[in-house]
Amino acid sequence: MSASKMNLPVKAKTTCSYCGVGCGIDVSINKKGNIELEGTADHPVNRGMLCSKGRSLNYVVQDQSDRILYPQMRGSKNHPLQRVNWDTAIDRAAAVFKTFIDNHGPNSVGFYISGQCLTEEYYLVNKLTKGYIGTNNIDTNSRLCMSSAVVGYTKTLGEDAVPISYEDIELADCFLIAGANPAWCHPILFRRIEQHKEQNPDIKIVVIDPRVTDSCAIADLHMQLTPGTDETLLHAIGRVLIESGNFDLKFIQDHTDGFEDYKEKVLSTSLAEAAEICDVPVDQIRLAAQYIGDAKGFLSLWTMGLNQSTQGVNNNLALINLNLITGHIGKPGSGPFSLTGQPNAMGGREVGGM
Repeated sequence: MSASKMNLPVKAKTTCSYCGVGCGIDVSINKKGNIELEGTADHPVNRGMLCSKGRSLNYVVQDQSDRILYPQMRGSKNHPLQRVNWDTAIDRAAAVFKTFIDNHGPNSVGFYISGQCLTEEYYLVNKLTKGYIGTNNIDTNSRLCMSSAVVGYTKTLGEDAVPISYEDIELADCFLIAGANPAWCHPILFRRIEQHKEQNPDIKIVVIDPRVTDSCAIADLHMQLTPGTDETLLHAIGRVLIESGNFDLKFIQDHTDGFEDYKEKVLSTSLAEAAEICDVPVDQIRLAAQYIGDAKGFLSLWTMGLNQSTQGVNNNLALINLNLITGHIGKPGSGPFSLTGQPNAMGGREVGGM
């Protein structure tokens, strides 16, 4: 007997719309007509796991108390919002845009879109904005969220692309988490790191953060630096790696440019000076460098604590350079792993969203 004839719920597969991890979800309707969900058991990202945010998606969708369920419109700014049908709302929006474009030109309007859009949606709004209206005024969450990482990757690697996969998590034996709290903001990814640490207690986890976050709970080393001194601290770690010989000269010679300039930069500040600037003990800087230098697989992870800064690009360069000087890129368990805030930020960039 088929499922449809038995009137059993049919599962639909989708992706969680919250953070940038991208967990797979199976959605179904129960006999009472309510939405139920569970993590997709064989999904390569979450392997059936879901965090509290993902598990609550069905309640968010079904909540009728404070969600906008239909279009609302004001006759003027002093009038209350009133319910209207979709045709009225779309006609009004188009008329407002047309008025501004006719009176002030296409550059008088713009679109700011979410990192939760599908890539196809990004493509369509780009066509509407650039191809039809004729303005370049379109931006995505990537401008605020990821622009520092975009420039960091482009300057160091030549392309805006994350050069690792999630499978590298279980192959790494050293993690450097800087300016990020994945325990809260990327929970399922952090669960995988936790499980890996539980099964392999000798792996090392270094957290660089002014705050004591939940991510510090499993850290072997928490470097509680002064806010805004990330670049100095990362350069100090680079200095120790060079002075101790824990760098990959063959990889540097075969695959990189600019090492001498980098070396001159990191050696220009002594460890004592860096320690004072960052308010981090010298022995912690040396220990972090030792963990990285001894690693067979080294993953560096970071997010808004490095990106959303006046020094955001330089922070990214300083971190990615640790992977480059040690040759920890392009091999299993190694690479610079930028964590994003929304599930399809890169999709928007790939179709011209920046």
